[in-house]
Amino acid sequence: MKRRVVYIVLIGLIASTAIVASAGAAMHRRKFQMPSHNIGCAFYAHSLRCDIRSGLNPEPQRRCNGDWTGVYVDADGKAGAVCAGDTAYDSHARELAYGRKWKRQGIVCHSRETGLRCRNHRGHGFFLSRERWNTF
Repeated sequence: MKRRVVYIVLIGLIASTAIVASAGAAMHRRKFQMPSHNIGCAFYAHSLRCDIRSGLNPEPQRRCNGDWTGVYVDADGKAGAVCAGDTAYDSHARELAYGRKWKRQGIVCHSRETGLRCRNHRGHGFFLSRERWNTF
């Protein structure tokens, strides 16, 4: 009887480890960073947010009660600057090598040495680099 209990517990542990690993892998694909380690992005529900550690240059002229951390684009909407007290940057996120693409729910990002360009299927998006940023 004790052997069966051990096997059942062991099978349960293996199954729960697989579920946690699968969830972690899915979240891992939702985050990426540029090879410079200055820009990090995270996909939340239907929106991609990319923050830049060196800050937006130039900063938007609108009032912000937090920090101007970066930019976002919605899967079906427009893009804009992010005023937040947190960050989407994750130092453990996978790198999106220069020349590579990232895609999710109609948003496509192109990683280049000059910066990161992301746009949704409606043509709205942003460009983000250390030197400048813009939304379109």
